[in-house]
Amino acid sequence: MLISLTVGKVDAGVAVLLTEDKRLIEFPSILLPPSISSGSIVDITVSRNHVSENTAQKRFLELQSSIYSTYGLTSPSTPILRCRNATQTSVVLEWDPIALATASLRSLSLFRNGNKVGSIPRPLELSTTKLSGLAIDTEYVFHLVLRTSAGTYASEKLHVRTHKMTDLSGITVTPGVLPAPLRYSLAGAVERIGGKLVETVRIDTTHFVCTEGRGREWERAVEMNIPVVRPEWVEGCEREGRIVGVRGYYLNADPRLRQVGQGVGSQGQSSRRTESQTSIKRMTPAVQSGEGAKHDPGLSTAGTDNSGISPGMSTNGGQSARMEVMPEPPTPPEKDRQPEPASTAAIIPGPEHEVTDESEEDEVETARAKDRHLHQPAQSRDLVQSPFDATHKAAAALPIRQEELQAKDEKDRKRQMSDGGSFSEVQL
Repeated sequence: MLISLTVGKVDAGVAVLLTEDKRLIEFPSILLPPSISSGSIVDITVSRNHVSENTAQKRFLELQSSIYSTYGLTSPSTPILRCRNATQTSVVLEWDPIALATASLRSLSLFRNGNKVGSIPRPLELSTTKLSGLAIDTEYVFHLVLRTSAGTYASEKLHVRTHKMTDLSGITVTPGVLPAPLRYSLAGAVERIGGKLVETVRIDTTHFVCTEGRGREWERAVEMNIPVVRPEWVEGCEREGRIVGVRGYYLNADPRLRQVGQGVGSQGQSSRRTESQTSIKRMTPAVQSGEGAKHDPGLSTAGTDNSGISPGMSTNGGQSARMEVMPEPPTPPEKDRQPEPASTAAIIPGPEHEVTDESEEDEVETARAKDRHLHQPAQSRDLVQSPFDATHKAAAALPIRQEELQAKDEKDRKRQMSDGGSFSEVQL
């Protein structure tokens, strides 16, 4: 296509061309012949270059295909979370290696019951994690959230329930230095309780069992804070039917710290306590009936019979060893109650005195008390019923002065000494 244009103005960079219908076209002056000036007429031929256009289109499609094959065919994969092991207070979770494709990793976070627990360290290298300090027999919900430059990807929710104290399937034991017979018996005990035995220390190892603290696996267990116990711990779990504490089963622990549960000692104590209570209940009718210790020909003294007699109890000449409750004496009324005698000093006979018979002394003291009681005024007799009354109330009510009382006591003491009998000091 040929077009004739008239040059209107030429500048350093742009020339103004005029068409036949007086339209202005700005045209680069570098493409015009160097000898043109204002008023010159130039012919311009315009045509389409198909070869160059096809070549450029081909290069563009190749670039687009390369970008799509590199960034469009693959994308980061969604994490798949699994439970590797669960115990009474811990859970070990694992997932497949993270596939990021061409994206870059930003973070990998673990959530528990909808709350963020924390970020996984080195997620491209680690694919397991352990959570401790959980509640016994409780259900938890876990899921992972992967954040990349290509987007955010969340895993499916995983429901995990911690074990009961009687569920021993979560125990994973790694054996250390053990004698061959003890190692064989340990494998059998772990199998019987439903646990697992692994040869190396792993993240899901719950206990390291050995008799000597040495070796590479022992060092790894100590570094990972895994309890190092003796083989008796597994036997204790099997005997008790539940997981037992490890405090008394450490290598240097005192065996007396091992607590014997219901499986060994408590059942025997409980049965003996039940038998004792049964025996007491069987002895109760005899106590309530007030039969005392009368002989019952139907009772047996061999072993523990229906009367509750144990083999170590004596029958005392054919009489039954029953419990007898002696009735307490009735309490007299306040007005009829006799005052308590004052405390007396011990009688210490001297070489010149002879201790008389107790019955004779009692008769003498009784007679003197009656005589003294009759010679007292009426008011004093109402208040003081016995010369041995030591209460402050009775002493305060006596009208006799203290000097007269002391003189009378001295007179009685001399008279008693003259009679040849022993005496006791009376304290009022």
